[in-house]
Amino acid sequence: MLSLFPISDANPTRTFPVITILLIAANAFVFLFVQPDFGSSFEADVYFVQEAPIPCQIEGDCPDGLQAVDRIVEIPDRTFASFVASSVFSTFLHAGWLHIIGNMLFLWVFGNNVEDYLGKVKFVLFYLAGGLAATFAHVFTHLDSVAPGVGASGAVAAVMGAYLLLFPKARVNVLVTMFIFITVIQLSAIVVLGIWFAYQFLYAYQEATVATGVAWMAHVGGFVFGLVGIFLLGGRPHRAQPAWEPRWGRSGRWVR
Repeated sequence: MLSLFPISDANPTRTFPVITILLIAANAFVFLFVQPDFGSSFEADVYFVQEAPIPCQIEGDCPDGLQAVDRIVEIPDRTFASFVASSVFSTFLHAGWLHIIGNMLFLWVFGNNVEDYLGKVKFVLFYLAGGLAATFAHVFTHLDSVAPGVGASGAVAAVMGAYLLLFPKARVNVLVTMFIFITVIQLSAIVVLGIWFAYQFLYAYQEATVATGVAWMAHVGGFVFGLVGIFLLGGRPHRAQPAWEPRWGRSGRWVR
């Protein structure tokens, strides 16, 4: 009934977010041109089984195949190395338009500032490591599951965890919907991301006893990885920046 959806922030960056844009472009390319039918068909489901990680593969305890409509879909065997590789690839797969649009919007809102802090190389490694951490958080709490895990949600959650630690007081513009009431309000990142994490955690707790179609524990694991990882990399809270704050650069020019 009540939905809070971050759409932008008032937190300027010093550098152009090249990696964030490239990650969004890579996700869009895979969604449009690699996976079948935009992730929303029987053929897409078969593709996910063949290409994405499945929790039961980690212990080699999967059934030979899954009954799907009029045929048996074989579950491939994986070594640990191939499981990790498929986990990385799966962060670029999405099950439908809403799935990818939501993930990419969150990546754009929160990713550019984390990239600005970490730098290009560290950011892409941090993003991919967050996706892996999220996958294994889901896998080790669902070892008997035969459902493939797809989506950038875990990697994006890691970015969100890092953002929360780095910029807790940054202002985030949030789309609020309640029944037919729609508006945009501005809240601090610690409120927006705190509510988001609490929501994910509660659903992850429920998921432990009730099967759902969302890997909530992957979101929780990614977010916790982001918080801890950025702290270990030296990240500490930054003061909130206004929308425009010029500084005098060493070259004698005004820089943003």
